[in-house]
This record gives sequence, structure tokens and C-alpha cells, in this order.
Amino acid sequence: MHRTLPVARTAALALAAVALAATSGCATAAGTPPSVTPTTSHPPTADPGASDATTELGAVPQPLPDGEVAGQGLVLDAGTPILCLGDVGLSLPPVCGGEPLIGWDWSSLDGWESRGSTRWGSYAVQGTWDGESLTVTSDPISLALFDPAPIAPPAPTSCTTSADELQRIQQVVHEALGDRVLASGIADGCLEATVVFDDGAVQQHLDGVYGPDVVHVVSALQPIS
Repeated sequence: MHRTLPVARTAALALAAVALAATSGCATAAGTPPSVTPTTSHPPTADPGASDATTELGAVPQPLPDGEVAGQGLVLDAGTPILCLGDVGLSLPPVCGGEPLIGWDWSSLDGWESRGSTRWGSYAVQGTWDGESLTVTSDPISLALFDPAPIAPPAPTSCTTSADELQRIQQVVHEALGDRVLASGIADGCLEATVVFDDGAVQQHLDGVYGPDVVHVVSALQPIS
């Protein structure tokens, strides 16, 4: 059952925590880093001495999935429904950037809220991703009812790159990938970067530039087995 929020309600909103169903080769699962410094969806302040991203990374692959994918996040509809896979501003209504959803139908769903003409709710969404939009192929599931499959912890790895170098690499990755990077953070000697989608091609490319256990890529959209 959805509910409409009164105008007089104070501008605060508690959103369901969104767990990314993704892991990579880092020593800590992306959803539970013990200490991340910093974590941001925006690139850090540019260092005048930093390398040019294009020169340093070359052409970073932009892979597309062969089949369907699934993602979890806030669906926000202020005229066009989008799936927000990154940060969400806890305003009323909430504010976020996201991937356009094709075929989204609020009328068949529970668990959403509204204020004025804006609707939102947190869902697990399955569909096809073409690099620009996600076409919904199955009934979305409210995250309040969603029970994701358990994820095995990744094998321990040795991340030993200095914090200064990781911050420099973080800037380069944000510059090179732009909006494809949803968030990044430095944890336990490596840089963890969450992107909209990767099938391993971006990870392989960055390993070729920096070596293994420097940048670990997490894909927000996960292929459906």
C-alpha cells in the first residue's frame, strides 16, 4: 500500500539500505568495508600534478551485458522514472541521479511514497541494459521484501598501494569514466570503484595499467545467471 506524505511533514526521510549484490577480488566485500577513506560519488579535488586520464588509461572498455541484469536502488519518478544506483539525497522528496527505466509501472506496485507529482520507492529491478537505459522485464520487488542470495566472501588479497597514489588514481578513474563511476573509496590499501556495469572488461583494463590489487571494480548491475 503506498502512502502520500503531508506537506507539513519535516524534510526527513529514512530510506531502506540498498545492498549492492556485487563483489570483486578485494579483501573486503563492497557492502561491508571496515574502513573507507574517503567514499564519494564525486572525484576528489584535482591535483595539478596528476596525469592526464586519457594518456594514463587509454580507451577504457564500455561493456554491455549479453543478457538480463539486476540492480537494487531507489526508483525516483519526477516525470521520468530512474533507478538510482548511487548516492541519494535525504530530502523530501529525495534527490538522486540514475539510469532511465523503460516499462516502469507504478500501478502494479506497493511500497512507494509520493509528494506532489513525485513518487519514489526502493526496489530490486531486473531488465536489459543497453548502456543508456534499463528496460524492465520482470515485476520489481520492494527491497523491504527482497531476500538476496547469500554472497560468499572474496578470497583475501594483498592491497598495499599508498594512500597518496590511490587518491591520484581515484582522480584519474573518475575523469576517465565520468558518470559510469557511481562511488569510490580507499579501503585496506586498494581503491574500490563501483560502476554502473562491468563484465570484467573494465577490471582487466585497470589491472593492465596499474597491476592487480590496486583498483577493484564493483558492478552495480549484475548479470542474471
